[in-house]
Amino acid sequence: MKLFVDNLTNIDFSYLHPHRGLLGESWLVQLELDGSLNEQGMICDFGIVKKAVKQWFDTYIDHALVVPTGMPRLSHQQSDGYTTVEWLYPDGQVFHCRSPQQAIALVGVPEITPHTLADWCREKLLELFPDEVKGLKIGFVPERIDGAFYHYSHGLQQHDGNCQRIAHGHRSKLEIYIDGQRSETLESEWAECFRDIYIGTRSHLLSADETHHYAYEAPQGAFELKLPASVCYLIDTETTVELIARHLADQIKQQYPANAVMVKAFEGVGKGAIAEA
Repeated sequence: MKLFVDNLTNIDFSYLHPHRGLLGESWLVQLELDGSLNEQGMICDFGIVKKAVKQWFDTYIDHALVVPTGMPRLSHQQSDGYTTVEWLYPDGQVFHCRSPQQAIALVGVPEITPHTLADWCREKLLELFPDEVKGLKIGFVPERIDGAFYHYSHGLQQHDGNCQRIAHGHRSKLEIYIDGQRSETLESEWAECFRDIYIGTRSHLLSADETHHYAYEAPQGAFELKLPASVCYLIDTETTVELIARHLADQIKQQYPANAVMVKAFEGVGKGAIAEA
């Protein structure tokens, strides 16, 4: 017998890609359990499954930086409750992140893909279930997006929860309206501008030459990030989706001063903010 749960939850995180660097991602989680029936005629109660799996993903993957420790040109160390990761881009530029250990997931694979991360998670998750569960299959599925979208990473210093982590991210779609009419051209332009981007807050920036150096203190601890300036986009505020939407609306309004502008910016799957100018 098998038990399945489609779209059990979604995870928003960032990971290191061997060519693209820091990459924000959002995946839907699919789950399939294989096992025998208990005295209640069930493999496992749906409520227990959903709660246990979601809690595990919230703790270890969601809003974290996921690092494939087998990736070339990468080193990492853990001490005093912190994890430090250093990696060289293919062109020799430096990526450096130091965060509290719970903000970085070290995964023993050469590259993060839906398949490799699912295999790693499956071994950890199987321990959560009763003896009736004999097997577990995890699937990660990107949201289907018809139109422009972008991968971005950020960190929210003032957030009380895991959004404070300096390098977590999302795969997000974008809708832009001029006088009530959707502009696919503008959507594509901004999605390309934000392709694989780190959206940084100017007050977090310590130095900005060829490398951007960000750092801040938050409730979970001290966070530090260095990465090439070419993959960064600065705004003057925190990088909540509300303020990203407002920033985009203000920038587009400068191009269209006589028109009504509306931006619908998504933060991962099925949520986001609307700003008008």
